[in-house]
Amino acid sequence: MRSSHELALTPVERAIDRAAHRLLADASDRGIRAGLIEFLVFGAKQAWACVFGAALLAVIVAARLWYPDDAALARNDALTIAAVAIQVVMVATRLETGRELWVIVLFHLTGTVMELFKTDVGSWTYDGDGVLRVGGVPLFSGFMYAAVGSYLVRVHRLFDLGFTRYPRRWVTAIVAVAIYANFFTHHVWFDLRWVLLAAVVVVWWPTVMHFRVWRRMPRMPLLVAFGLVALFIWLAENIATWAGAWFYPDQLDGWQLVSPSKLVSWFLLMIISVVLVTWVYPPRPPATAASDGVASSGFRDARGRVRLER
Repeated sequence: MRSSHELALTPVERAIDRAAHRLLADASDRGIRAGLIEFLVFGAKQAWACVFGAALLAVIVAARLWYPDDAALARNDALTIAAVAIQVVMVATRLETGRELWVIVLFHLTGTVMELFKTDVGSWTYDGDGVLRVGGVPLFSGFMYAAVGSYLVRVHRLFDLGFTRYPRRWVTAIVAVAIYANFFTHHVWFDLRWVLLAAVVVVWWPTVMHFRVWRRMPRMPLLVAFGLVALFIWLAENIATWAGAWFYPDQLDGWQLVSPSKLVSWFLLMIISVVLVTWVYPPRPPATAASDGVASSGFRDARGRVRLER
């Protein structure tokens, strides 16, 4: 019988999961080697969860390095076509489910609306070439927001996430709406980002995330996970701005590191995506013997035997 974790995977991911189980079936379950295996599996799952964003970032960097300036097709239009192709491949190869696609599309739209406003007020700018654009915003920009949504829905499945003391979803929805509104209103009213950051800390402070790696199911405070994701988004943003995907005002005369203050913006924006994902994958407690067929203090190995963690 398949576990709830296996059922959550797409067909392609289940095939990869079975192959990984066969490969690691006889691996040591203790000592330095066991710890190294857990670390490598964690890294592999994270890389797989980032596949959409990584592919999009690779295309952006490749366009910066090799796309000809005199090409008949504008670079921004080529990026848009490439982004659409990546999304089509993700769905066609069943790396994303139809349910997840709706959340990604919704985050794509909310991001594009914000892009239109932010470019209009001069928060950042894009090159003016291309016809696949709305106002001053090339259509590929929405896919960068979609990449964040794609990562969050995929990491939820791949790591079989469970939560203790997760806040009520209607409370998190209010916080997310307030965060989104502040991205617009702070230009004409008070900037409440620090108040909203405090609200996020208060709401999610008690929440602990449990995630399945290989044999172990570690846990960490959910706020720490939020911070780590925001940090990696900021690092990706530095690569994207270096590649000329967009420019902040202080980068118009030459690239420089994106201000660390953007970490707060990405942290808050990510909360919106997190809340959207919870409407596809409602937060649930960590796997237990009743819900997953696995002892709550152990794991099921590749041969189906329940073994306890030491």
